[in-house]
Amino acid sequence: MVTSERIPKVMAEKFAAITALTDAFCAQYLNEEYRQMIHRVVGALARKRPSPLSSGKESVWAAAAVHAVGRVNFLDDASQTPHCKPKAIYAFFGIAESTGQNKSKAIRDALKMGPFSHEWTLPSRLADNPMVWILQVNGLMMDIRTAPLELQRLAYEKGLIPFIPAEQGETPD
Repeated sequence: MVTSERIPKVMAEKFAAITALTDAFCAQYLNEEYRQMIHRVVGALARKRPSPLSSGKESVWAAAAVHAVGRVNFLDDASQTPHCKPKAIYAFFGIAESTGQNKSKAIRDALKMGPFSHEWTLPSRLADNPMVWILQVNGLMMDIRTAPLELQRLAYEKGLIPFIPAEQGETPD
């Protein structure tokens, strides 16, 4: 685990319990990339002061973390592989859909997770997620991949995009 990903000792047991549940879900329905991103989400929550994980059931947090990551990465879109509907997530963890939805929303709000969040998008999906690349430049919305290299570099330096598309050969179709 990278230093920035370390879990506080006081939250280690809770982190382990939640990620054991999410790992079982990922083994059955998802993949290693989702498993790692879900671990990042649970770890980020464990490091918050005070940690929201300190109260509530592990199964609720596990389902909500899976749903939150899935929501950012369009997991319920049948054209994606893997894909999974929220009802299957909540059924697996044995919780009510409303409970899972509410906790997922709380996670997404706490970690500022959304379709524009490149830090929560699966690495394999970054280049294909147009939401990551739409930025406001001089008051106008634009796909930064079509901007001059200097502007792309500036956006990268400001942390607005995950990499410099022109240097990776990434341009929109």
